Amino acid sequence: MPKDPVCNMEVDEKDALTTECDGQTYYFCSEGCMDKFLKEKACKLPRTTYDLIIIGGGPAGLTAAVYAATLKIDAFLIAKDLGGQAIDSTKIENYMGYDFITGPELTKRFQDQLIRSHYIDHLMSQVEKIEPLEGGFSVITSELRKYTAKALIVATGMTRRKLKIPGEEEFQRRGVFYGNIQDLAFVQGEDAVVVGGGNSAMQIVENLHTVARNIHLVSDSELKADPVIIERIKRFKNLRIYEGYRTIEFKGSKTLSAVVIKKMASDEKLELPAKGVFVAIGLQPNSSLVSDLCDLNERGEIVINPDCSTSYPGIFAAGDVTNAFGKRIIIASGEGAKAAMAVRQYLLDLRKKEK
Repeated sequence: MPKDPVCNMEVDEKDALTTECDGQTYYFCSEGCMDKFLKEKACKLPRTTYDLIIIGGGPAGLTAAVYAATLKIDAFLIAKDLGGQAIDSTKIENYMGYDFITGPELTKRFQDQLIRSHYIDHLMSQVEKIEPLEGGFSVITSELRKYTAKALIVATGMTRRKLKIPGEEEFQRRGVFYGNIQDLAFVQGEDAVVVGGGNSAMQIVENLHTVARNIHLVSDSELKADPVIIERIKRFKNLRIYEGYRTIEFKGSKTLSAVVIKKMASDEKLELPAKGVFVAIGLQPNSSLVSDLCDLNERGEIVINPDCSTSYPGIFAAGDVTNAFGKRIIIASGEGAKAAMAVRQYLLDLRKKEK
């Protein structure tokens, strides 16, 4: 699949916009990227300076980008992917306007809104460093491209925690998965293990119970999910629950075949047959980019004020990477909109001081 030469996004040849240049065909995700490509080809100077750089492509970052476009902020979005954790959600209930929608469906609507209805410059890349400059910030990507801006919105979300046990890295995507996966056919008619005791783990059990032959639910403590959900899953005849057990090893040859668990404060070990294991033991905030600039709380979340500003002037943050109450897609989206509005006011105040 070809990539847009401007933003590095994969595009479908059948739907993409195209242009010929120096005998070569280029494919684009949007008119905005094609126009940017043609301008840069003409002047030979790729643009690197903006008023605002938004880092992160989840619901908070995408909403911030759309609001930045509608507020006419000179903005640039850098994200390693579009969708963030939302793309793993198989069931999103009561997001305003939808009784039910899947993560991929909602993410697709976000993307369409960003690159077609409310275009801003964007790049598919990983931000590796942020450096303060006089009057703003320098943002360096994994390709060592450097961009500058007067303000930043950090919307880098959270990453699923890993168990850090033998076999975990070896069997990733070959039996070891994090959270839900869209294609449960991998464990169709096979045994599966779910590790975790919260609502996310229970959702995976609910999705698996009509697919897997047997489900083993392993938690190192009592189940912590909502009581009504626990009551519901305990009715599943193909479910066995192991409370007070720790997962210590994944086994297999080319793919996963077994999960070893150990009873807490005991020598008892069990080897559970499993074609797939689904790890849902929580998330950790991706705040390391600004850990030496902004105040973080004990959980590593970026501490924000009501307007999404941080302890460092010019840096704003939104979504799950912050200490905002409630890790929900709808809350992250709202925080992204708020951050963009706050940045607009910050930039207006800067201009007044410069006069």
